[in-house]
Amino acid sequence: MSQQGAALQSYNNELVKCIEDLCTKREELNQQILQEEEEKNKLQNNIRILTEKLATVNEGPACKMATRNEFDRTIAETEATYMKTLESSQTVLTVLKREAGTLNQANKNNDNKDSWFLAISF
Repeated sequence: MSQQGAALQSYNNELVKCIEDLCTKREELNQQILQEEEEKNKLQNNIRILTEKLATVNEGPACKMATRNEFDRTIAETEATYMKTLESSQTVLTVLKREAGTLNQANKNNDNKDSWFLAISF
């Protein structure tokens, strides 16, 4: 029986060693899990920070684009008004030249009549 006891003791020792090895491997795996969870949390925090920064950075160009669009609209309206002013100025100049020509012609005609009248009076 002592041989059976020795075999049983040997099996028991081997079983305890296997359980201890499994516990050690489990603890190593648990440490890896904890490290990976910590890394995951750090990455998620970095993603949150970067997402907030991205939102802030996106706001800048959006506001600037809106302002640029206002500049474009104001420039287009001003240019259109300026072109109408130029056209009006050209029209006014044309009318003024025509009227001046008419007035000059009328003045010449009046000068000729006065000269004729003066020549007859003497």
